[in-house]
Amino acid sequence: MDLQLAGKKVLVTGGSKGIGGAIGEAFAAEGADVILVSRNADTLAKTADDIRSRHQANVTTHAADLSREDAREGTMARFPDIDILVNNAGAIPGGSILDMSMAKWTEAWALKVMGYVHMTQMALQQMKPRKSGTIINIIGMAGPAPRWDYICGSMGNAGLNAFTKGVGAGAADFGVRVFGINPAATRTDRIMTLTKTRAKTTFGDESRWEELLDGLPFGRLKEPQEVAALTVMLAAPQVHYLSGTVIDMDGGGQFRR
Repeated sequence: MDLQLAGKKVLVTGGSKGIGGAIGEAFAAEGADVILVSRNADTLAKTADDIRSRHQANVTTHAADLSREDAREGTMARFPDIDILVNNAGAIPGGSILDMSMAKWTEAWALKVMGYVHMTQMALQQMKPRKSGTIINIIGMAGPAPRWDYICGSMGNAGLNAFTKGVGAGAADFGVRVFGINPAATRTDRIMTLTKTRAKTTFGDESRWEELLDGLPFGRLKEPQEVAALTVMLAAPQVHYLSGTVIDMDGGGQFRR
């Protein structure tokens, strides 16, 4: 199926590696013009080169710390005519309410929660007059399935789930789609860090992290490319009626014992 994404301008935050890098490549494979944004210019350049080596694609990079309001504004000012925004940047650490200082809580939310809100706001301001555009929020299963030992992320994700549904419902009035995806554990550097933190909390020994992966759906972690494939498919105009919803991509794990 032709997803009709060739020539679309797609901006992916947190695009230098993991799920974001995979999403950038998946859009590039469909012929889209991809803009990768993250903090590290060197990592961005490597990812962009890797994508170009595999696809005849136009890939632009932009280094910015999206936890800062001025950096978010500068990013959107540089790219005022994007067709698709993928909010993916975020690195909320693990820990219980007793482990997280308020400074760490504020720092974590500045990137993922306020970053998503602000980028969405600015993208909508661009897209509304055109009466077209798509915003996709990559959130996480800790929203619908909150955890004691990931409480900052659970609350942030829950808020972004509500935000995405409410904004997506209203944005449909002027032809813009807003929806989200909640990935469960995915094979990335980040999941390794979080799982080791959880193992230390649970067992007092981070080296036992593999024990926490027993019983996963399909007997494995999800791959970043699977999240990327879903993101790109749902961005296609053939599913234009999809807005104001968040799709759980957890292999049914929330319903398993």
